[in-house]
Amino acid sequence: MRTLTVSLTPRQAAMMQSAVAKGSYASNSEVVRDALRSWEQREEVREIELARLRKAYDDGMASGEGREVSADMLLAELKTEARKRG
Repeated sequence: MRTLTVSLTPRQAAMMQSAVAKGSYASNSEVVRDALRSWEQREEVREIELARLRKAYDDGMASGEGREVSADMLLAELKTEARKRG
């Protein structure tokens, strides 16, 4: 494993030490590894969501010319579609 030096706020250091003292983690390194795993998961989810947004944007752009719709007109169209579906 590679050793890195990381600066923490006093609050972060205290929380880390408390988690180890309570037995929630075996060491400070375990706390950091767990935090990094959580960060990696959030980044993966973020990338998936960005890909979905890009696809939705591309699909919208490819769907043709847009049109202006008032709120009343949109509501009426949605109600009509809902009635058709039953």
